Amino acid sequence: MKNTFSKANGIEILLVPIGNINPSELLFLPGELSKIFRTINFEVERKILKLPSHTYDKARKQYNSTLLLEYLAMAKSKGHGKYLGIVNVDLYARGLNFVFGEAVLNGEDAIISLYRLRPEFYGDPPDSEVFKTRIVKEAIHELGHTFGLTHCENPECVMHFSNSIVDTDLKKSQPCLKCHVKLFRKLFSTG
Repeated sequence: MKNTFSKANGIEILLVPIGNINPSELLFLPGELSKIFRTINFEVERKILKLPSHTYDKARKQYNSTLLLEYLAMAKSKGHGKYLGIVNVDLYARGLNFVFGEAVLNGEDAIISLYRLRPEFYGDPPDSEVFKTRIVKEAIHELGHTFGLTHCENPECVMHFSNSIVDTDLKKSQPCLKCHVKLFRKLFSTG
């Protein structure tokens, strides 16, 4: 059986804007993701999905990332290998004050939020390079989960859990050697 994520058979990862987001802000992302996921084509969906109101928790003033993942699974256009939903709202998951993203381990779907990745959220001046670097790290992290990678103990590995933006900034934009080997095996497995 052929690798289902190779360029040869045209399977791609679709980056799906959801809600109030400018798709042109994401045009840099396919090129950056291709540096890690070398055998995969990335495409930004032109159609923006509506942000579903049922995912919003009024008491918390945040959106539930798990419900957004379920929504993405139902609302996405079919025909791609995996999907990365991208939102510009504050996310939380059960048991956590906030999350930068969430993914289905070994699944098709992942989601990230740009909301807490912006330097302005922390009272810092806008910095497009810092912002883009954070987006890349969180996108790679959540897509890594869809390929079966779990959280890594190495604080410099992109698969390390980010409990705060300090953790995200400390991480590199690539997996450590151990996680890279696991990802390589997934990307190039023929079984």
